[in-house]
Amino acid sequence: MTKSPDVQELIVVTGASSGIGAATAQEMARRGYHVLAGVRREQDARDIQGPNIEPVLIDITHPDDIAALAQRIDTDPPGRALRAVVNNAGIGTNAPVEVFDLDAWRKLFEVNYFGHIAVTQKLLPALLRSKGRVINISSVGGRIAMATYGPYAGAKFALEALSDSLRRELAPSGVDVVVIEPGAVQTKISGRAIAVANNVAAAMTPEQTERYGALIHAVTAQAAAADKTGAKASVAANVVVRAITSRRPRTRYGVGREAALLGLMSLLPDKVIDWLLTAVLRRYLPKAGAEEAKPLS
Repeated sequence: MTKSPDVQELIVVTGASSGIGAATAQEMARRGYHVLAGVRREQDARDIQGPNIEPVLIDITHPDDIAALAQRIDTDPPGRALRAVVNNAGIGTNAPVEVFDLDAWRKLFEVNYFGHIAVTQKLLPALLRSKGRVINISSVGGRIAMATYGPYAGAKFALEALSDSLRRELAPSGVDVVVIEPGAVQTKISGRAIAVANNVAAAMTPEQTERYGALIHAVTAQAAAADKTGAKASVAANVVVRAITSRRPRTRYGVGREAALLGLMSLLPDKVIDWLLTAVLRRYLPKAGAEEAKPLS
């Protein structure tokens, strides 16, 4: 449904520099909404700017940036309501729990969890006025956590719980809360996660390398393969758009083959799931030798 210019509604999308965020911003703009596209760099702002897309420089871990975004919305012309906030910003990593530095854990949760809470809290007054929507971009990793996905999946599990609680709190006020759970999607976050995994592996002790070297190799190889065959960002964006524009949105939307399998796997005993996930990685394990056991670059 295309909006006429005089009743154009606002959409906020964080993490709009690439991937699902950029594709969502572009599709909502094409449909006639005015999109405030959150990015962290000037170059990204220049790249995303276009008809109906207004770049906003924001780091969701900085309260002043979030306050400026809220002020921008509050000073908008009368009649332009905030239709939806898409909490999409995020960073990825693959690392065993034992070797991932605690400060890195905190940074990941600041971006992938606490930052979304901060944005949602600050923009809720506008959403309550308009009876808008909160769209939280989670992951299939928010339901099932593979080995080395502890940091990333931990934040996504927390986001899933937050979304359930928030949905139940806001239902009487007419604000919908929707979770999007992508599987493998062709975005830059996968490549960045592989790079982090390689950095973590390079800093491991010999004993830790013996425990986790082959595992990290398998996980990064599997992630690289999945990235090549994953859904395009535009496919995921179309699901987000459906969640924003549907008259009666579902509470959760899956994206990709992994999301389709998730419902079936979640019915199985934990030990069976463990076996299945191990079997998936087995084909990516190095054959032999220390050199082959190194993670992919």
